[in-house]
Amino acid sequence: MKLSTRGQYGTRALLELALHQGDGPVLLRNIAQKQQISLQYLERLISPLIAGGVVRSTRGAKGGVSLARAPEEIRLSEVVRLLEGSVAPVECVDNPEACNRSELCVTRDIWGELKQAIDDVLDSTTLKDLVERQKRKKQSEAEMYYI
Repeated sequence: MKLSTRGQYGTRALLELALHQGDGPVLLRNIAQKQQISLQYLERLISPLIAGGVVRSTRGAKGGVSLARAPEEIRLSEVVRLLEGSVAPVECVDNPEACNRSELCVTRDIWGELKQAIDDVLDSTTLKDLVERQKRKKQSEAEMYYI
């Protein structure tokens, strides 16, 4: 299974918002620049996140986008589902009727286990977890230059 740029870039944009949580709305062009994402593409990614209740949009002179909930309340499983849909590697995992062999197919069982493992990782990871990981990486990077 390969995550598309929708899931990758959407998660990076949300990480950027989580890093600035409490600072007020962030302009999309600033997120695009910081995360090296096309502004036009980012604009398309934000819409489903707003509709899904993950991001809030604020108009006006001090407008922009911000997280609609605290970073610890937003799980990557929700983000990926909004941007990508199911993480099932094959259609029959979510829709057994897609294949007349579904009930007897042992490979479908493996694909189902794979989907469950991915779901478990995404469901156990929040935006707050990503923020903490990002801070640790930056700290490690800074320490490398001062040794």
